[in-house]
Amino acid sequence: MVAGDRYRARALELLAQAETAKDAETRAKFENLAAAFIRLAIQAERNAALVIDFELPSEKDQKSKS
Repeated sequence: MVAGDRYRARALELLAQAETAKDAETRAKFENLAAAFIRLAIQAERNAALVIDFELPSEKDQKSKS
């Protein structure tokens, strides 16, 4: 499963709940939550694509600095 898929699925569930909401305020709250989950999906995909490559200094390098 792609990193953001779960968030997108939850956003769709929230939009479905918004459609059945009886009043405008509740509908708006569900829509806002859905939008937040979409933003989470986008961020999860960015995080999954992020690769941090680094090398720890060797013991020899640390001793030569002392």
